[in-house]
Amino acid sequence: MQLETYISDLLYRYECVIIPNFGAFLTQSVSAKINDETNTFYPPSKVVSFNEQLKNNDGLLVSYIADVEKISYESAVEKVEKVTRELKSNLAQGETILLKNIGKIVLTNEGKISFEPSNSSNYLIQAFGLSQFVSPSVTREVYKKDVEAIEEIIPLAFTPEKRISTGSIAQRPYLKYAAIALIALTVGGFAASKYYVGQIEQHNQIAQEEANKEIDSKIQEATFIINNPLPSITLNVTKQSGNFHIVAGAFRVEENCDKKLSELRELGYNARKIGVNKYGLHQVVYSSYDSRSEAQKELYSIRRNHNRDAWLLVQKLK
Repeated sequence: MQLETYISDLLYRYECVIIPNFGAFLTQSVSAKINDETNTFYPPSKVVSFNEQLKNNDGLLVSYIADVEKISYESAVEKVEKVTRELKSNLAQGETILLKNIGKIVLTNEGKISFEPSNSSNYLIQAFGLSQFVSPSVTREVYKKDVEAIEEIIPLAFTPEKRISTGSIAQRPYLKYAAIALIALTVGGFAASKYYVGQIEQHNQIAQEEANKEIDSKIQEATFIINNPLPSITLNVTKQSGNFHIVAGAFRVEENCDKKLSELRELGYNARKIGVNKYGLHQVVYSSYDSRSEAQKELYSIRRNHNRDAWLLVQKLK
């Protein structure tokens, strides 16, 4: 069983994937960054870490394996337990466990697990397809400094060129006066146009204010009378929220999903449908919760009293 493949699939959608009796892989989102020394740009991503203290089975990994391999939940538990024993045995013998696209795990001299994440995969869905790249450094300032240094050594001076020809303006002073008059007319026309536009805007603003006053006056004078008012109705609606959902089942046919929903509601559960997953299955949940601890507690109760195959889904619904 390729355990790392299942873990990688779940890390794209969840922040915590637990291998029962072994440890948990956690993800944390980080922003895009730049390495000034190498001029390398890194896209936003999820950093993977490992916590060997989280060992309790939350049902996520086992349920996913059971769903993908089309086996029972109990069979998936047995498979995971077998792989876990092999991992612990390999670590005890000093071997390095390489999980493709996740990282490397080794056992330190103190008997603790050390994890080194892999940089080959970016588990942040929003940054899918983005990769790191190196950009050459910008040298504009260097060129500017070089020019300034040259100017200090060799000052540059510009001498206006004198041209005298038979038909030049210097020999025709009336052309110079005509050019000055044309510029004066242009500036005057622009000023007059700007003044005219300002007068129009001022007039429109005054008209708008008067119209607003008239509307306010009409509203204040109006009286609304309802001869037969309808009785008021108060509805108490409880909206479920939270990102932790206890899944009762997922069905290819929506009618079966509706039957399951009716069955759970008749038993007193606050059940609802949460849409279709990426496999095209209609999902029904017992309820949704704001905290993992509250959802985990209810999950244990449901497995004990009603459905051993129920599992916990961590997902932010739209």
